[in-house]
Amino acid sequence: MKKALLIAYHFPPIRVSSGLQRTLSLARYLGEHDWLPTVLSITPRAYENTSDAQLKDIPENINVVRAQGWDTARHFAFAGRYFGFMALPDRWVSWILGGVLSGLNMIRKEKPSVIWSTYPIASAHIIGLVLHRLTGIPWVVDCRDSMTEEHYPSIPVQKKIYRWIEKQAVQRASRIIFTTQGTRQMYMERYPEAPASLFEVIPNGYDEEKFLEAENQLSQLSNTPESKSAEKITLVHSGVLYPSERDPTAFFDALAELKQAGLINAENLHIVLRATGHDTIFQPMLDKRSIDDLVSLEPGVDYVQALQEMLNVDGLLLFQAANCNHQVPAKLYEYFRAGKPVFALTDKDGNTAQTIQQAGISNIVDLKSKEEIKTGLVKFIEDIQSGSSVVADNTVSSGYSRQSLTANFAKVFDDVIKS
Repeated sequence: MKKALLIAYHFPPIRVSSGLQRTLSLARYLGEHDWLPTVLSITPRAYENTSDAQLKDIPENINVVRAQGWDTARHFAFAGRYFGFMALPDRWVSWILGGVLSGLNMIRKEKPSVIWSTYPIASAHIIGLVLHRLTGIPWVVDCRDSMTEEHYPSIPVQKKIYRWIEKQAVQRASRIIFTTQGTRQMYMERYPEAPASLFEVIPNGYDEEKFLEAENQLSQLSNTPESKSAEKITLVHSGVLYPSERDPTAFFDALAELKQAGLINAENLHIVLRATGHDTIFQPMLDKRSIDDLVSLEPGVDYVQALQEMLNVDGLLLFQAANCNHQVPAKLYEYFRAGKPVFALTDKDGNTAQTIQQAGISNIVDLKSKEEIKTGLVKFIEDIQSGSSVVADNTVSSGYSRQSLTANFAKVFDDVIKS
């Protein structure tokens, strides 16, 4: 079989909502397309949160090498502080040397035909670049979202390094892959000298096997279900809720006013914000508005448990600000597969809204508009209660199965080694 070296910071046993699924799915499914992957990742000590739950999902025939690396913020800080250069391009810069040495050893033994590195940890791309320059093996850069924006990264020297990595990828990579057409278009305009064929789009998706596992476990528990009030609607947002890119301020304001008007209360509505990553910011906001009885901030759970929650609630919430208009949260595709109503707080002109509309869903309100949120949320709840909610059709959601999307990666790899 042809071999591919996958370089990824996010890989089990790291515990994140969906960041590792793209690489893990390649490790699991590339073999169905005549590609045998090997994985170069970082030592687990670099992860802030770990779980053994998805270690079993790594195929036994896959060689996984974990290069030495540390998290600057946790391992090299003194009194919570560290020199800025120690976190450039990111807090895992220490991984680069170990990654290159381990990668060269893997290349010597495995002789891969393609090197693939994936963002959002920029140091992974540096490892991929160095290995490509040293060996001449074709390099495929999986950017997912954009590496740089007008105001991102906010630290000038970090942005300069990120932009340098981008330029290296444009000059030296065989393909650069994004998750949305909007991001692809932005990079084509940023680097007009590059051929359009350099840039590909492969969206994020969901893992069908994991959903089947979650559904099976739920069915086994159905004989002893937890009591649930038929009148009480439960909505959930699963995963990180960024204070800027997914700012829930207007949503919290809308909830407070709807509660004051007597349209919602803790007896008829429960909202779960699961693993926001910023509970210390949001809890005071809930307390201030006296909606802490409506909204609960819950800790992260294992991936299958997160899917079970999506399958078991009445509706799903999605937040995405206009400054991320060319991005689509990976969880949206899991929401589609869950077959539950989706209430999206986002810009109607963005890629997220377009993807939702293409699925036949119209529950979209402006993330910053308290009035739109109030009106839209009341209708969303009424539709759930009346059974008239629209959900993504199976024909739409099935196209985002990670197993089927892996075929797209395999095609890119095949094209690269033929060119």
